[in-house]
Order: sequence, then structure tokens, then C-alpha cells
Amino acid sequence: MMKKRSIPASKASLVLFLCQMISALDVPLDSKLLEELLQPPTITRQSPKDYIVDPRENIVIQCEAKGKPPPSFSWTRNGTHFDIDKDAQVTMKPNSGTLVINIMNGGKAEAYEGIYQCTARNERGAAISNNIVVRPSRSPLWTKERLEPNQVREGDSLVLHCRPPVGLPPPIIFWMDNAFQRLPQSERVSQGLNGDLYFSNVQPEDTREDYICYARFNHTQTIQQKQPISVKVFSMDSLNDTIAANLSDTDIYGAKPVTQRQPVLLTPTGSTSTKVELRGNVLLLECIAAGIPTPVIRWIKEGGELPANRTFFENFKKTLKIIDVSEADSGNYKCIARNTLGSAHHVISVTVKAAPYWITAPRNLVLSPGEDGTLICRANGNPKPNINWLANGVPIAIAPEDPSRRVDGDTIIFSHVQERSSSVYQCNASNEYGYLLANAFVNVLAEPPRILTPANKLYQVIADSPALLDCAYFGSPKPEIEWFKGVKGSTLHGNEYVFHDNGTLEIPVAQKDSTGTYTCVARNELGKIQNEVQLEVKDPTVIIKQPEYKVIQRYGQVSFECIIKHDSTLLPAVIWLKDHDELPDDERFLVGKDNLTIMNVTDKDDGTYTCIVNTTLDSVSASAVLTVVARPNPPFDLELTGQLERSIELSWIPGDENNSPITNFVIEYEDGLHEPGVWHYQTEVPGTQTTVQLKLSPYVNYSFRVIAVNEIGRSQPSEPSEQYLTKSANPDENPSNVQGIGSEPDNLVITWKSLKGFQSNGPGLQYKVSWRQKDVDDEWTSVIVANVSKYIVSGTPTFVPYEIKVQALNDLGYAPEPSEVIGHSGEDLPMVAPGNVQVHVINSTLAKVHWDPVPVKTVRGHLQGYKVYYWKIQSLSRRSRRHVEKKILTFRGNKTFGMLPGLEPYSSYKLNVRVVNGKGEGPASPDKVFKTPEGVPSSPSFLKITNPTLDSLTLEWGSPTHPNGVLTSYILKFQPINNTHELGPLVEIRIPANESSLILKNLNYSTRYKFYFNAQTSVGSGSQITEEAVTIMDEAGILHPAVGAGKGYSETLFAASPVMHTVRPTFYKVQPLYPRIRNVTTAAAETYANISWEYEGPDHVNFYVEYGVAGSKEDWKKEIVNGSRSFFVLKGLTPGTAYKVRVGAEGLSGFRSSEDVFETGPAMASRQVDIATQGWFIGLMCAVALLILILLIVCFIRRNKGGKYPVKEKEDAHADPEIQPMKEDDGTFGEYSDAEDHKPLKKGSRTPSDRTVKKEDSDDSLVDYGEGVNGQFNEDGSFIGQYSGKKEKEPAEGNESSEAPSPVNAMNSFV
Repeated sequence: MMKKRSIPASKASLVLFLCQMISALDVPLDSKLLEELLQPPTITRQSPKDYIVDPRENIVIQCEAKGKPPPSFSWTRNGTHFDIDKDAQVTMKPNSGTLVINIMNGGKAEAYEGIYQCTARNERGAAISNNIVVRPSRSPLWTKERLEPNQVREGDSLVLHCRPPVGLPPPIIFWMDNAFQRLPQSERVSQGLNGDLYFSNVQPEDTREDYICYARFNHTQTIQQKQPISVKVFSMDSLNDTIAANLSDTDIYGAKPVTQRQPVLLTPTGSTSTKVELRGNVLLLECIAAGIPTPVIRWIKEGGELPANRTFFENFKKTLKIIDVSEADSGNYKCIARNTLGSAHHVISVTVKAAPYWITAPRNLVLSPGEDGTLICRANGNPKPNINWLANGVPIAIAPEDPSRRVDGDTIIFSHVQERSSSVYQCNASNEYGYLLANAFVNVLAEPPRILTPANKLYQVIADSPALLDCAYFGSPKPEIEWFKGVKGSTLHGNEYVFHDNGTLEIPVAQKDSTGTYTCVARNELGKIQNEVQLEVKDPTVIIKQPEYKVIQRYGQVSFECIIKHDSTLLPAVIWLKDHDELPDDERFLVGKDNLTIMNVTDKDDGTYTCIVNTTLDSVSASAVLTVVARPNPPFDLELTGQLERSIELSWIPGDENNSPITNFVIEYEDGLHEPGVWHYQTEVPGTQTTVQLKLSPYVNYSFRVIAVNEIGRSQPSEPSEQYLTKSANPDENPSNVQGIGSEPDNLVITWKSLKGFQSNGPGLQYKVSWRQKDVDDEWTSVIVANVSKYIVSGTPTFVPYEIKVQALNDLGYAPEPSEVIGHSGEDLPMVAPGNVQVHVINSTLAKVHWDPVPVKTVRGHLQGYKVYYWKIQSLSRRSRRHVEKKILTFRGNKTFGMLPGLEPYSSYKLNVRVVNGKGEGPASPDKVFKTPEGVPSSPSFLKITNPTLDSLTLEWGSPTHPNGVLTSYILKFQPINNTHELGPLVEIRIPANESSLILKNLNYSTRYKFYFNAQTSVGSGSQITEEAVTIMDEAGILHPAVGAGKGYSETLFAASPVMHTVRPTFYKVQPLYPRIRNVTTAAAETYANISWEYEGPDHVNFYVEYGVAGSKEDWKKEIVNGSRSFFVLKGLTPGTAYKVRVGAEGLSGFRSSEDVFETGPAMASRQVDIATQGWFIGLMCAVALLILILLIVCFIRRNKGGKYPVKEKEDAHADPEIQPMKEDDGTFGEYSDAEDHKPLKKGSRTPSDRTVKKEDSDDSLVDYGEGVNGQFNEDGSFIGQYSGKKEKEPAEGNESSEAPSPVNAMNSFV
């Protein structure tokens, strides 16, 4: 039957069989699962194979194992059963196989020497330990021996033998003296691997009597001491003459003197030797040689290189150490000892053997019933090890037969296993150098699926990163795993998921929509189980503002930003690092919420700063480099070389550039002979250059210093160099800036710029001054002067040219011949005046003057130009004289004409012309008289409008300040202005020039008029002055306007000439017009109020409304009105509250209305009735609409009653662009606005844009009166009561006037 089931042991069939096997189960290391599953024993701890124990202490032989059910333990000793119950000194620890042998209570360790092996067994099999060889350590004493003193001649080699007792383990050897001090070792004296002390050659200082070898036994912590060894070294000088006579040098030392000997190997002996070492151990090879001088050892490997990274030299290269040797390290190693006389060598043949080592150790198998599997045990060694299998500690050949098992060399093959196939198998691999033993069990289990991952486990990941959802499971047979998303989701599949063999679901790139519940289902033929886990995908942490590279000057302040964006459910922690380490503990480092600030930066702050942001799920970082820069350190080590008469080489060493490259070096010098302590610029060189060839001047005691320059600034100067005095020489140059200028008519002052001290080139600096008259055959006149800069030549003719030269000289000679310059002797005043002066008047303010040039010889100096003196004699329009102020115009060079601007019209002038040189002015030409023609006059000096009555106004004016001619007349223009600021027809009146006042009669009552007034000469009209005034209201209130009054004036005024009074009437100031806001009214509701007002003043004004709680000290709240509207709605008010309100205009300082107070309605608990649906309100609105219609019809009729007036016809016939146009259709008023009001009249207008009159034009402007007059104007300019219809009397110019409001006013008031 067995034969029928056997399988041929061919390799091909084995490979085919292995390929068809099902992989074994992995048992998760889950503590709860392991407690429940049946498992064969596994050895978890055991004592080492070679177990050396301290004979003075209890012996503990360890053996620990695990299994289900828990295993029982038994021991063998020297191959037979060890019954611990029969030995009172031996006990086994509870729930363990560890033996404790009691030595301390009378037992002897030697009695328990032997080979021990532990077996752990349960119902599923038996595991065994290694063979544990137990040996007590030994530390025997040295055998007594008589040690003779060592007497050695100087230069001989010497070996002091230690020969320690054989201990277990071998002792550690070292040499000391009686004072327990280690003996010094060197290339000449060293300890060998065997413990002996080697002297390559002895020296007199080696003489001593306490060479002591010590052996330390670590297990017993004891040290054994050998008897001291005495060494005495003799030198040739110590031998007596007799010994020296009887023994030759050759007998003692051989052929060489004592000071020189070739190398001789002390160990190993001979030329070759062998060494065997095991794989993985440390290979130690040693060569110690004798000789004088002391030989040096060198190691090589024949036919190869010493292994890198594993080769070390010890004991002054006398020992070659190779760690972790392998078969590849076998070969011949040669040591070479060499000194100046020769060499010696030794070859060590190294063979590396190997105790068994694992290639594939057997691994535990967990199989399901009916599954297949294999146990593989592969090992290697030198020689190749034998493989033996055991089952439950018994050789497999004699173990109970298992039909599912078949052994094939190093492999056991299992097929169709059953639960009874569970066993523990041992693999033993052994050769002559050792063995390996491994336990591996086969555990056949039948288990339904189990999911070991906790239910509803929460996984949190960052978006766009992998998500790994665990589904740790176990079952036998191995369960199949499926994943679902959600409660009723479909099976997950596709490239967006990765399913791992251990049940883990991987989402390679998790997105926000990956969040949710995932279900893992495990099933096999014995059952099914599922588990849910939760996945949350968070937004990644991002540094949106990273720290940036910074360059900062020393002692400055720098800040790095690190602004982050993170998932709101994660708490970030920001850490700052400097150079990948914690920030210095320094109060200068201030860590803020999103920045790091460093105060008072120093050089040590230079480095890389990293911002690290950590959350529980991710970590991001960003770094930036801080470079601290400063001015460079000063150069140092200045050196002067290559000294010559006119040059020298300067070199230096640059100082630290402090992170900012040096751009250039500045070289300065000090002249210690002429200007000690004063440093001058010499030259500069690029920052890459540290030497420079300097040009020198004679007779200078030089010192040099160097300054380094970078982008931050200049360094401190270096220390000065040594001084260098150059030799004297003739001057190289002459004085510069030589000039000859006379200070008096009979002298010549020669000046020059003196040479500096270092330019003198030697002592005794002087100057040779030479001169001669130009263009005259004269000899040079010379004089030598001291070191000055001026020489005066007297007795010269007036203003003649001279040739001049100045030459430097010193005690050694003259400078090169100087160049000549031209100078002049002194100037004198010009002798004659310009002739033929002519004046041509171009216009009333400009004239052109001509003259003939004076002869050159009469100038007697450098011609600088001509001066024209002119002054006003008198104004032709006035007899009065005033102080004469002369004006001067200078015309440079040889010019013969010029323009005289800025003359006054209609005036008489005088002028004369003079020539100018460097000395001054010549005589004046005869005075020339000329006159300017008439011009247009300036505006009248003032215009006053007084004595307003119902139908008349009195006008007074002053003549122009500058008439600029003979006045021919005055021109008065005026026009009415209605309530809507529209201008009426323009009337013009010509007034004789001798008049200064005028009474205008037959004007309309309560009407505002605008007046334009200017003067005329025969040339034309001058600038105009404007003014406004208002006639007063009818006191009785019953005065009806005359026919045509709707046009703003009475026709009877123009039926005949107007009445003009030349007598001076009594003056009354008229109430001026000024911008104002009045009649502020409010209509308040529960939470809002409608504010309206009336405004008089310039157009295009921006209004604002200020309000606050009445009686409160809080600041006013301000609301800007959109556009130039005259109403505004205040919203958001508190019900039942009193408020104060006022209206102002932007840009007009202090211009506001008076305050008004209103109260909002109380808060209503019930819904209010809509007023728009009430019948009384609808009826009222209809009546108001009808009234407005009637008023509009009346206004239309009034505006169309008048026709064209004579002045209108005149305007039509002689269209004047300065006059305000009337509408072409019906002759109604044009609009009264800034744009129209300020169109220039003839010859310009002086009316400013705000409708005021400049002070120099009129001292009686209405604006100047401000609010000084008691009384108020309503919109048409009359004195009033209020628009509400309430009568109120106020004084006006001493009279009282009242009037019922007009229909238009009534309408405005209602609105």
C-alpha cells in the first residue's frame, strides 16, 4: 500500500509538485486568537550551546516554550533521561522547563558538567532544544617556577614569556609593574597575541625588576599574577677592559655594530605558517620583528587586495585584523618587516572553514485539512553539512509513520494533511565545526473565519494620499475577502482599489468623496463574518505663505512668515527649527502665530530656518535661508615689497567679508612729512585683488592703509603699513590755475594754485614768476618768490595784455618749462556814453530802445554790456506827481538794442544808456523822453448800492485806480433775478465820466437785481465790477406792480431818461446774499424720518445730514446726501425717541442750518392702517393736485403777458456775447447759474466764481456783510415771515414790512 503511494524522487516531479501546492496559512500574532487556537510547542528561549557557568553560583539552564495546550517539559543529560525528582539540588521553574541547580547550598558545579537537552511536548507534538554543554569556569594559579634574571646587551631582542595557566574560558593577559601601572608599549616593545612581551631591541631604560604578567578570568572576576621578571641591560661602556680584550665585537654582535641590525622575525618563526579560521569570526595575524632601527611592519595579500571596510591594523601594525571573514578571505597573507638595513618577511596561509549556516531554515506550517505543504531545510558549511530530520524529537526514520508525509533530502513534502498530521519537526545540519538545530511545526487546523480588526474602527487620511483599511482575518481554510462601500453597496473592484493578501483594502489616492463606511466580509466553507470600518478624508495641510530667503544686516530685524491652511477638524502645531535643530533659547527669537521674528540679528543667527507644521495625519515644512551681512572686517597684514624710487608694491590679507562679497579695496596714504595724520585717497582695486603697484612721489614719507568695501558699506581702515620715505627730486609739475588780473588801473596781480607738500618733490619749494607785455618786443621780467600764491606787478598801463608764466623749483632744481597764459592789467571806468539813443513805442506797455556802441578803446576793460535806466515822469491823465523810481535793464555783451516791458499806459518816461565793464559803469547818455499811448482803464475802485426803497436803488462808485487814459463814460448793465435764479433781460445805461452816483427809479418791489459796472476810455472798456441788491417789500402789502412788472422792472423807467442825482444821498447797507440752508422740516415715522430743506447759494453743492439723540452729548452722526437733492430719509431710528437734526453743505466751512428737533412714533403692537387706502387722504390729494394745476396756469399766463422791450430789441439787433441770452421762443428768462453768470464781459470780468466781489474791486460787497443785518430774505429776496403762513414781523432798515405769501411760496411751503 505504501509503495503504491510513493512518488519517485526525481527533481522534475518535485518541482511540478511544489508548483501545484497551496500556500500555508499565516497565523496573525493576535493574543486572543493565539489563546484559542491549538498549536504545537515552540521553543522560545534556551541557554547557549557552550554554557560556561560560575562555579560559585547556582546553575540556571533555560528552556522556555509556548503552545496550546501549554507544553510539558523533560530533560536528558549526556543522552539519557535526567530525572530531576531524584536530585534534591535540581528544581524546574513552574510553567517552564528552566532548570535551577542549587550550588550555593553545598552542591558542586563539577558534578553537573555534561550535555543537556530540553523537550517541550503537548498533544500536537514535541520541540527540542540545542545540546547545551554545561561547564564550570576555571581560573587556576600559576605553577611555581624559579625565574632567573634576564641580562641582555643593549640592542639585543628579548621575549618575556607569560605562559598563563589554562583556564575556562582563556584569560585576558596584560603586563604591569609593582605599582599596578600598565607598562608602556610602542613599535619597539609590544605584547603578542599569546601574551608574551616582545622587545625588538632593548635599551638601557628597559632595565627594571618588576615586569609582571597578569591573567584576568572574567567569569570568576579574578586576576592571577605571575612572579616578577627582572631585566638588566648592559651597554658596551659598562664592560671591563678584560672582557673587552677577550671578546671581539664579532663574537658578541656579529658583523654589524650594535647600532644597526637587519630585521629578524621573532614570531612567527620560519618563512611560512598556516592558519585556520571559521567563517564569521575575526581573523588575527601577527608578525613581530627584531632589528635596529626598529622595523616597520607592512601587510599584503598575495594575488589580491585586503578587504576594504573590514581590515584593521592593531598593535602598531604588527597585528592584521579582518572581521567577519568568509571563504573569499582564504589565501596567503605576507607580513614584511623593514628597516634601513633590509627586510624580512613571513607568509601565512589562511584557510577559512565554516560551521553550518542557514540558507533556508524550516518555517512553521499552518494547514487546513486536505491541503498540501512543504518543510525545507537548507544549510551550507565547509565541509558541507549533513541534513537529518527528526519528528517530535525522534529520528524520522524510526518515528511513527504518517501517510501524508514524505522526506526528500532536505525537504519534507506533505499532501492532503489531516488534523492528526500535526507534529513538530527538527532539522539538524552538522559538520566537524558545529551543528544547527531548528524546530518547525505542522499545525493542521479547521477554523471558521475570524476578523481581528476592531469593529467601526476609524481611519483618517489626507486627501490625495493612500488610505489603508485593515481587515486582519484568520480562518482555516484561508477565507476569501470581499469589500463593500456603504451598507448596501456593491463589491469594490477596479483599478482604483488595491486588495492585499492580508485583507487590507488600499485606496491609492483617497479623495473627499472616498469618505464613508466600508464593509469587509470574510468567508470560507466553515462560515462567514463581516466588519465595518469608517474612513474620513481630510483636507491636506498647506503652507500658503512660505518663508522666503532673507538677507539682513547685522543688528537688524527679520521676520519669516509661515501662513498655513488646514482642515478645520485638525489642530496644527507649528515648530520652527534652525539648521534642523531647536531654536536657540534666546529672547530675541519671537515665535508668533504665523511668523518668526528675530530681533537684533547677529552673525550666529545665520542659517536655515524651517517651519514645520504637524497634525495628527500629516506634516509639511518649508525652509528659508537667512544670510546675515555686514560691512567687511578690515584687511590686515599689510606688507610693502619691491621698493623703488617712484613705485612700491603693497599687499594685504582681506578680512572676513561677512556674507557680502568685497567689491573693491580703497588704498589711502598718509604723508608723515608734510601732512601727518591726514589720509588721502590713492587708488582702488577690485575685490579679487590683494596686491597693487603704487606710484610714488619724491620726498614723501608714505604710510598706507586699506579699506574693504562691499554692498553694505566700508570696513574700518586697516592698521597702517610701515613707513617708506622716497628720495628728493626736481618738481614734476608747475602751479595750476595761473591768472593775471589787475586790481587797480596801474597794476597786474598774478595768482596761481600752489603745489601741495608732496608735489614739491623736495625741500626749499619756491616759484619763478615771469611776465612781459603782449605784442610788444619786451624781454621777460622774472622774480623768484617763496612758497606763496600771489605776486603784484605795479606801474602797468591800464588794461593791456600780458604773457605770464609761473615755474616751480626746489633745492634740487627747476620743474619743466611752464606754459604761458594771457592776463590783463587793471581796468578803469569807461570813458564815453553810448550815442544816438532812439526809442520806438510799440504799444501802451512796451517800447524798444536803440543805441550806437562805444569805441572799444574807450571801454578800458572787458566789455560786459549796456545798462538802460528808465523812469516814469508823470501820468498824463493826472496832475499829481509821485516818487520817481528808476528801473534798470542790463543787456549783456555788445548788444545795441533792447525791449522795455511793463510800462504804464498814457504816461511820460525818461531813459538813458550806459556802457559797463569789469570796473563799473561809464557816463550816461543824454536823457531821452518818450510817451506811452492810452489803454483801457482798470475796474472802478468800488460800487455801492444803498437806500433800497420799493422801486428805487442808489448806486455809488469810485473812479478806476488806473484810468490809463481819459475816461469817456461809465457803462452800467443790470438785470432782475427771479425766485428760481433765472436772469431777466439785461439793461445797459451809459453814464458821463464825471458822475459818481446814480438813483435808479421805477424798479419792481421785492426784486433782486444784478449790476455790472465798468469804465471806458477812447481805447475801450475796462474790467467790470458786479454787485447785487434787492428792493424792499410793499409795507401795505397792496402795492401792485406796474405793467410789465413781471419782467423785473417798470417800462416807465425807460420811457424817458432815468433820473440821475449828483447829490450824495444817505447810504444804507443792503442785506447781502450768501449761501444758506433754511426751513429744515421733518416728517417722522416709527423707525425713519424724511428730512427736507431749502437752499440758496451756488449750484453743485453736496449736502450732508447730521443727527443725534436730543439732549445727548454723543457725537453727531453724519449721512452724505447723494447728489444735490434737498431731501433725505434717515433710517434705522429708535421708535419713541426725540432726535436733533441739521443740514450742512460740503466744502463750505461752518455752513449749516439751524437745529431742528423731531420725535419718532411709538412702536405699535398691532398692524397699522395703510393711510393710502383711507378716503380722506385720497380726497385731500385730489384737491392738492387741482390747486397745483391752477397755480401752474396762473404762472404761465403771467410769464407770457410781457412782449419784447426796447432793450430786448436792441440786444437782438446788436447781439453781444457777454449778455445772458434769453430763450428764443418766448423771451423767458435764461437759467441763473454759475456757468452763465461768469461768462466774461468785454475786456474781461473780475466777478469770482462764488458770486462775490474781490476786495480791491468793491469794498461794499454783499458777501462782506455776512449775517450782520437783522432781517431775513425769503427766496425772492424780500423780508419775510415764515413760509408756513404764520405772520411774523421783523425790522428791516428801520421799517416794518409784511406780506402774505405768494401762491408760489405757498406751494413751496406746502411741499
